[in-house]
Amino acid sequence: MSDILLVHGTSHGAWCFRDLIPALEALGHTARAIDMPSHGNDTTPVADVTLDSCAQSIVDALGEDTVVLGHSWGGFPITRAADMAHETGQSKIARLIYLCAYAPWDGYSLAEMRRAAPRQPLMKAVVKSADGLSYTIDPAQVRDAFYHDCPEGIADFALAHLTPQSIAAQETKINLGDGHRQIPRSYIRCADDQTIPPEFQVTMTKDWPAADVYEMPTSHSPFFADPAGLAALIDYILKD
Repeated sequence: MSDILLVHGTSHGAWCFRDLIPALEALGHTARAIDMPSHGNDTTPVADVTLDSCAQSIVDALGEDTVVLGHSWGGFPITRAADMAHETGQSKIARLIYLCAYAPWDGYSLAEMRRAAPRQPLMKAVVKSADGLSYTIDPAQVRDAFYHDCPEGIADFALAHLTPQSIAAQETKINLGDGHRQIPRSYIRCADDQTIPPEFQVTMTKDWPAADVYEMPTSHSPFFADPAGLAALIDYILKD
């Protein structure tokens, strides 16, 4: 069985995997989640958050032969973490799994990739902070953006935990190294995603081997919409 590290997306934290962790453990895996800087219980000021500091938090959490799953924006820091671990001789990642995540293009920031998509459904819900350092999601639009197919109460639970997202970290261009290229990778598309257009998820994986790309019929939050199904799919990927 595998050691699985779960990495959250924009404005989320380790809390979003509360239902997925026990589902993975029931299948015999060890599963854990982290808060990247300024998210969840991490108290780093949002002004101090960088792409590299987010990636370093992942490197610091690696065990031996850890499977790293990144959700949404988490695709950027997990890729950078794989390169950083390789650069320092600490490559401990067994596989990268991108869960309806940005699979980075060399020389692009996440914001640039988002703008390259055919449409940007999340932007209507984005509320930029007065100081320009971060953004939040309009509470009235949180459910439609992230959780429209999730059980009753999930949107309220999330609203109590969502935090401001650093803009600078998502405007930082990534320079891809050799580390992540040497690691097996898989992608899970979400066909009813209202945050990252499903068709753009297809674009990001158009050159990937078909055997490494999977799909779920859910929203942007399969860890709440169908945690058992997501756990079963991850288990299948790791046994394949």
